[in-house]
Amino acid sequence: MSEYAYSTAIETASAIAKGDVSSRELLEAALARVEQFDSSINAVVALDAERALDAADAADAAVANNQRLGPLHGVPITIKDSFQTEGLVTTSGAPQLSEFLPDHDADPVARYKSAGAIVYGKTNLPIWAGDVQTYNKVYGTTNNPYDIERTPGGSSGGSGAALAAGYTPLELGSDIGGSIRIPSHWSGVCGHKPSYGIVSALGQIPGMPGTLSQADIAVAGPMARDVDDLVLALDVLAGPNKWDQTAYSLHLPGRRHEKISDYRVGVWIEEETAPISDAYKSLLLNAASVLENSGASVSYEARPDFSFEKSIDTFWWLLSAAEAGTWTLAELEEIAEKQSSPQGDLGIWHAALRHREWLSWNERRMQQRAKWREFFFDYDVVLLPVTLTEAIPHDHSSPFTLRKILVDGNERMYSDQMKWMGITGVSWLPATVVPIGMIDGLPVGVQIAGPFLEDRTPLAIGRFLFNELGGFQKPEGF
Repeated sequence: MSEYAYSTAIETASAIAKGDVSSRELLEAALARVEQFDSSINAVVALDAERALDAADAADAAVANNQRLGPLHGVPITIKDSFQTEGLVTTSGAPQLSEFLPDHDADPVARYKSAGAIVYGKTNLPIWAGDVQTYNKVYGTTNNPYDIERTPGGSSGGSGAALAAGYTPLELGSDIGGSIRIPSHWSGVCGHKPSYGIVSALGQIPGMPGTLSQADIAVAGPMARDVDDLVLALDVLAGPNKWDQTAYSLHLPGRRHEKISDYRVGVWIEEETAPISDAYKSLLLNAASVLENSGASVSYEARPDFSFEKSIDTFWWLLSAAEAGTWTLAELEEIAEKQSSPQGDLGIWHAALRHREWLSWNERRMQQRAKWREFFFDYDVVLLPVTLTEAIPHDHSSPFTLRKILVDGNERMYSDQMKWMGITGVSWLPATVVPIGMIDGLPVGVQIAGPFLEDRTPLAIGRFLFNELGGFQKPEGF
């Protein structure tokens, strides 16, 4: 069954439906592959083999009986460990949840299952999904399949590594500060951060189990090795949550243009406070050139009418407010009384803002969203970096806000890696990441952002670049 290890979800579902291969055979092959390779990667951290095999047998019986099949019927997949999965331990990397066994699925997990997917395991993440690397005290560190001395990214790092290693054709990630986009970039796979609010994330941790609200900026979305799988998965995942489904439906508009030559593309890859490496810049410019050579109108000066730093400042404040549950109320109150920010942990400083201050920052966000809306009257998408470089070496020093990274030999703050994520995320824009090439054997991707609720437009550009630039490149040894 090794010939199916790198099949797409669509190809896999089709093979099952045709009877070319059984769901059980694919699941047994996936379990064997995890056993063979994952001791050095540590992407899959919890298995549900027995129940999954029973589900695979039921899926095969449905095929044999000519029953109506869902688009993911019988496809074995893994799920990020921040999403509650019925009967399978869900920790979000936190020791206090190391034995938590949910009695129901998170909404996006339930939607994958309703489409026929079979969840056989959970994938690793940082504690509370709170880092761009993947490690925790429950399950340890996840390594990048392209270089085990480096991180696959975070927080959906186990998801990215599992896809790259051929354990699963489809994953479920979450993204508040790049947690789908960064691991897609560093693990050489594809990811889509949906427009805020179109995919219910109910049942994701954090917040704690039982939380009914959805955090600001945070979204759930698909990760895969192929853009067509992202499109299929978004169709499965998107829709009104249980509060709204009585009266609301969701109809996402189609892509703006059928022909690449009709697209208007902005390219925004240079900022003094978030400088990318020369090698990465070269690959991003090549991606832009591929579009330009295919007839698209490409502008290297196009920008929304606000400053990069103003947008990033808004992002830091609203991100930290959304993650305020990381700290106790007493800790927040103590910080709020201080006159200057603490050293090394700006997150708690930002999270300690008063509600009236949050309202002010939210208004700034809305003003920036309006500027993005104006920008997308003239342009269809904008190409952006994901982080500053290819995948970084593991660094688990604390606090992470004092970590440094190297960009062409120059030190930058660790948090600078999230800036290109924040500028689109804080304004709730959809963004697709696809691989565009390799730097010293490590994959890198491009972030393609589009207009709010027009997710199919960046996905269309992502599909084109994926096909033109070689797509997913399997890591050596797998």
